[in-house]
Amino acid sequence: MIKLALLVTHKHRLISIAAILDVFDTVNSYYAAIQQPPFFNIQLVVPDNDERALLPSYEHYTSVNLSDADAADLVLIPAFVAEDLEQALAANCGFVPWIREQYRNKAEIASFCTGAFLLGATGLLNGKPATTHVMARSAFAGVFPEVNLQSDKVLTAAEGIYTSGGATSTFHLLLYLVEKYCGRPVAIRTAKVFAIDMDRYTQAYFSVFVPEKHHTDDLITEVQQRMEKGYKDANTVEAFMEDIPASRRNFVRRFKHATGITPIEYLQKTRVEAAKRLLEQTGNSILAVMLDCGYNDIKAFRKVFRKEVGLTPTEYRVKFSGGSRKILREEEV
Repeated sequence: MIKLALLVTHKHRLISIAAILDVFDTVNSYYAAIQQPPFFNIQLVVPDNDERALLPSYEHYTSVNLSDADAADLVLIPAFVAEDLEQALAANCGFVPWIREQYRNKAEIASFCTGAFLLGATGLLNGKPATTHVMARSAFAGVFPEVNLQSDKVLTAAEGIYTSGGATSTFHLLLYLVEKYCGRPVAIRTAKVFAIDMDRYTQAYFSVFVPEKHHTDDLITEVQQRMEKGYKDANTVEAFMEDIPASRRNFVRRFKHATGITPIEYLQKTRVEAAKRLLEQTGNSILAVMLDCGYNDIKAFRKVFRKEVGLTPTEYRVKFSGGSRKILREEEV
């Protein structure tokens, strides 16, 4: 029996813990149906001196304070409510030495969505690949520069440490763990119960480019505004640097320091984000979308779009265009 420790962290997302418990309960129910003992022994680990009462739906699980928790084979870190991740980390710092100790004692560790921030705080991710919610990638990269962040990935696995991307990516990591411990037939059965496609490898197409503007460099702010207004017409970054009192080298350095990316990357992401909106909201041809976003080479446009989004423009339109979805009549629901 695998000893599974699920951390009931401060400021956790209820849906994250519910999804984790639901999947492992489903696996245990499958084993019960074939008259075998539960495969996972699930224990909820609550912070010491935590005055919160566990929700009624958790009452039938074994719960222990952190200082009384048994050694685990698999430690699971749920997602945080995303409003203030820095505060969430501070509230859960007591878990950090315990997680490290469990890993030293050969336990495997898995984080889900923004739970990667707590795992990152242990130092165990340094030099290893990791992913998190696409909307939290900039914050994560800023706090944990030694981690090999692969924010387009649905999940990562290295040396007994696992991370998942945002929201429904949780289920993909859960299925990965079920397959690892129980075998593929059980994973497939579980995927069918939850109606999860097992072949999603990227979450890049869920991302939205939100430029960094909380800096104090007025010169860079001016160029950002120029790019966002004139991305359709200018062919080079230099076109946005007219009258800027800085050498190109110094400008590029300042721009990356302020925004986290180079001017070329900024312009590219701005154009791709505009293309995504047009593909979602209009029926314009791919060629028209390309031209409206400042590109003039269809092959180059498709290459850049696929690199940034993980899908071709046509695939993206099929997935996200409202016009491509069938509206079911009431009797079809």
